Amino acid sequence: MKIFKFGGASVKDAEGLKNVASVLKVTGEKNLVIVVSAMGKMTNALEIVVSNYFNSPNEIDVSVSLVFDYHNKILTDLFPIPSHPVFVEVNTLFKELNQFLKTTKSKNHSFVYDQIVGYGELISTAIVSAYLSEIGIKNTLLDVRTCIKTDENYRDAKVDWDFTQRQISSLVSKKGITITQGFLGAESTNNFTTTLGREGSDYTAAIFGYCLNAQSVTIWKDVPGVLNADPRYFSKTKLLNHISYREAIELAFYGASVIHPKTLQPLQRKEIPLFVKSFISPLDPGTCVGKGVTLDPQTSCFILKKNQVLISLSSLDFSFMMEDNISEVFQLFHTYKMKVELIQNSAISFSVCLDNKFNNLEPLLAKLREKFRVTWNENVTLYTVRHSNPLEIKALVKDKKVLLKQESRETVQVVIKE
Repeated sequence: MKIFKFGGASVKDAEGLKNVASVLKVTGEKNLVIVVSAMGKMTNALEIVVSNYFNSPNEIDVSVSLVFDYHNKILTDLFPIPSHPVFVEVNTLFKELNQFLKTTKSKNHSFVYDQIVGYGELISTAIVSAYLSEIGIKNTLLDVRTCIKTDENYRDAKVDWDFTQRQISSLVSKKGITITQGFLGAESTNNFTTTLGREGSDYTAAIFGYCLNAQSVTIWKDVPGVLNADPRYFSKTKLLNHISYREAIELAFYGASVIHPKTLQPLQRKEIPLFVKSFISPLDPGTCVGKGVTLDPQTSCFILKKNQVLISLSSLDFSFMMEDNISEVFQLFHTYKMKVELIQNSAISFSVCLDNKFNNLEPLLAKLREKFRVTWNENVTLYTVRHSNPLEIKALVKDKKVLLKQESRETVQVVIKE
C-alpha cells in the first residue's frame, strides 16, 4: 500500500486529469490511496463565496456560478456525453451547497467556512474518480469525512487519532485504488465538515500513511522536488535529494511551502518515507524525506514569509518582562490564533513576529494595550536561513531595513521592512 497526493495544480483542468492518469500508468502502482485537493484555485474561489455569505449576500449566486462553470468546463472536456452519471453527481453536490447557503444562518465564520470550502475537494474527487473509471482505472471513491474524525475547532481541526485509526482500518481496502479528499474531516458530534488547516491535503496523506502502515507517501507537485529556496524569490536554487525527518520538520516549522508542517510527524513516528516528485516528470527521483543524512547536498536553505507582523511590547511601569507577563501574552496569541514565528526578549521588552492568517490583529492589539506599551510593524518579511554562512546573510540584508535579527548555531532569522 502506498499513498499518492495530487494538489490543485495537478488537477486544474482536463489535461491535468489526463496527466494524473498518465502518472498512475507510468508508476504502475496497483494498491493506492490517492488523496486529491480542490481543482486549481477553487479553494480561493469558494472563499469568495464565504465572504459573500457574510458581507454581500446578493453576490452569492454569481460567485457560486463561477465555481460551477469552472468545474463544468472540465466535465464537458472529459465527458463529451452529457448523460454521463458524473454530471448528476456534481450537480447534486452543488444543490447541497446552495441548500446550505439558502437555509443556514450562522455568524460563526470558521464553521461556515468549512461547510462551504469543503465542496472544492468533494467535487474534485467525484470528477477524478469518474474519469479514472471511464478510462479503465478501477477505483473506489471514499468520503474522507467518514474516516478522519476531529474536534470542533473549525479551520484548524485536531484529529482524533484513535477513532480515525479504527475508521481507516475498517473502511479502506489495502487492495486496489481508493480516491479520497484531502484537507477535510468531520467532527464527531454532528458530523459537520471540518478542515485541517490550509494546505492540509498533505497532512491527510500522512494520516492515511500512518493508519495504513503505508510503504511510502508521495506528494506530486509541479516542481522537481524540495528546493533549497523558493524560485519565485531566489534566482539560484538547488534540488535537495534527501532530507532527514528532523531537518524537514525544522524547514516546515519555519514555513517551507513544499511540505505542510503537520505532515511529517506521523510519518516520522513509523519511519515512512515521504517523496516529493514532479507530476511533469514522474520517473525522476525527486526528494526523499526519511532516515539518514541531514541534507544532500549540504547547502543553505532559505525560507521567506511575507505579510508578517512584528510586535514589540514593554511594561507600562518599566518593570521586568517576566514569565507571568510572557505567559499571559502567549495566551492571547493562542486566543486570537496568531502563529508565532520568532521571539526575542530583554529585561523590559518582548518582541515577536506573528503570522496574522486569521486577521485578528486589531482585537489582539486592543487587548495588549490594556497592560503593555505596544509598537508594531505590519507587512514585514521574515527570512529564515538554515545552515547559512556570513556572506550569504550579508548579501541577503544588503540595502534592506532590518528590524530584528536573531542567530543560533543552525538558523538565522531576519525581519525586514521592504
